[in-house]
Amino acid sequence: MRGSILRMNTADLGLPVDVPSTALFTDQYELTMLQAALKAGTGGRRSVFEVFTRRLPEGRRYGVVAGTGRVLDAVENFRFDAGVLGFLRERNIVDEATLQWLSGYRFSGDIWGYPEGEVYFPGSPILRVEGSFAECVLLETVILSILNHDSAIAAAASRMSSAAGDRPLIEMGARRTHELAAVAASRAAYVGGFATTSDLAAGFRYGIPTVGTSAHAFTLLHDSERDAFRAQVDSLGRGTTLLVDTYDVTEAVRMAVEIAGPELGAVRIDSGDLLLVAHRVRQQLDELGATETKIVVTSDLDEYAIASLRAAPVDAYGVGTQLVTGSGHPTCSMVYKLVARAHSADPKAPLEPVAKKSLGAKSSVGGRKWAARRTDEYGVAEAEVVGTGAVPADLVDRQLLVELVKGGQVVAREPLDAVRDRHAAARAGLPLSATQLSRGEAVIPTEYL
Repeated sequence: MRGSILRMNTADLGLPVDVPSTALFTDQYELTMLQAALKAGTGGRRSVFEVFTRRLPEGRRYGVVAGTGRVLDAVENFRFDAGVLGFLRERNIVDEATLQWLSGYRFSGDIWGYPEGEVYFPGSPILRVEGSFAECVLLETVILSILNHDSAIAAAASRMSSAAGDRPLIEMGARRTHELAAVAASRAAYVGGFATTSDLAAGFRYGIPTVGTSAHAFTLLHDSERDAFRAQVDSLGRGTTLLVDTYDVTEAVRMAVEIAGPELGAVRIDSGDLLLVAHRVRQQLDELGATETKIVVTSDLDEYAIASLRAAPVDAYGVGTQLVTGSGHPTCSMVYKLVARAHSADPKAPLEPVAKKSLGAKSSVGGRKWAARRTDEYGVAEAEVVGTGAVPADLVDRQLLVELVKGGQVVAREPLDAVRDRHAAARAGLPLSATQLSRGEAVIPTEYL
């Protein structure tokens, strides 16, 4: 039976959505702010919130927008049903007047944002949420939770994909993170350039191609490695991938080709000096006539290890832990800040810029913003331009924000493959230094107008 957890976010596949409310994916102070604003009469003021990051993770040259599709699902399902309202009432978190307001909550505003898969830089207004203060403030935590996680994974995946070149990457980190985070990570990795996932929930929910054959336990189960290989080939066919480093790699490769023949699909190496072992295995396979048999390597790979294997005869990489933890940067430090608001609840009241003016690095820039990417004569990005006034004529056609939600209705759903292709194109439009793995600053500056 398909449970509601596995049916969550199925819109990408055109399947029915049967999702528990996302309304409690929030912090309590969102609701206490709401109560106070409603009581003060300010909750209905038209407001603009923006998602941005003040800096990229240390050493990163660009960020990747990922999770937008999941944000749209979360906004659609942000509903205070009887169970949620009962919980809030039991805990005395907000008063009855606020509970009554929440019972009819439906986001009715507008959301604009960078299209998913696009790259971003410090100060980029990645998402802009517009509506009353009351309805917009409630979405802060769930939006940040999704974008911070998914964008971090996608950025790591993008770096790994760049390092791998045209060799495919397999996402296999489900056992290294929370079971639901694993599904989101698979999706973000696919956006960033990974080709497949081992996680069946991700395949079911998002249509990502899935792969997988056997682990060391399968070999150890059998009385001999030969028995294990024979059982796998008999079950999965000669095109399967045999794991050859349980005992002696050289003997295992010889046995694998003997059992499966030169039609053997691939061998997987999961330990040792991968560069050295891959060369030896490739030579042995070729000598045995298995010239088309691929070599897949795994074992705690990150973008640096993948780059170091560029000269090795490796055909594919399997990545787990380092991917689902953002390769050292599991969050993007995105924030959700009020940047403009009206003086009254009158829908015609003009917006006025507001901004936090803290000491140090936590100040922000007020005003409802647009963003565009200026390119040079060769079409290569040279600056991220962010402004609050009129858009310069030469940047009108280079604006980055697109409409995602209009009047509370999602207007920008798209297939995940389109998002993946967009990221590949966006990364290709950056200066070549963007793909360097050495530490550095953002590959292009952010300019404010």
